[in-house]
Amino acid sequence: MKLKVNEEMCIGCGACRGICPECFEFNEEGVAMVTVDEIPEDKIEDATDAMEGCPVGAIVEVKDEEKED
Repeated sequence: MKLKVNEEMCIGCGACRGICPECFEFNEEGVAMVTVDEIPEDKIEDATDAMEGCPVGAIVEVKDEEKED
């Protein structure tokens, strides 16, 4: 599972960091960012809770694009 934060939407409330500090931090501008390339298997539930708990919906799952043959 891969997540990303829409920096323009993020209000820096800290909910994601509070729920899943292993996967989220704040940058110098006070905007959340994902700190791992791939969410570790044992943190998927927490990361999903953080995504769903974001009050502005700034955290989204990145889906792998299917390759066309």
